[in-house]
Amino acid sequence: QVQLVESGGGLVQAGGSLRLSCAASGSTFIAANGWYRQAPGKQRELVASVSRGGDTNVADSVKGRCTISRSNAENTVYLEMNSLKPEDTAVYYCHAIHRISGSDYWGQGTQVTVSS
Repeated sequence: QVQLVESGGGLVQAGGSLRLSCAASGSTFIAANGWYRQAPGKQRELVASVSRGGDTNVADSVKGRCTISRSNAENTVYLEMNSLKPEDTAVYYCHAIHRISGSDYWGQGTQVTVSS
């Protein structure tokens, strides 16, 4: 079992920045992490992902504005978001894939609201 706890969401003005954190506990043999988001009435979408080796993938909609990173020592993954836009408003979810079982785990989500 892996428990994921997100933090760092909040209300920010357009053009502002936020840093989301996701701390993993329990069985922390994690192969890959990702940040997803879901806006009201929309499907959940991938924002960015990072492998255990540090390879990253960032959605075109946030490329150049968002950076994902992870600390294997701290079992924490971060999402740095800059130049935020109102369309970035969503609940952001942390995701992890267990390295041994291949199971998916999700955090409870953290709200990001960008005002215009």
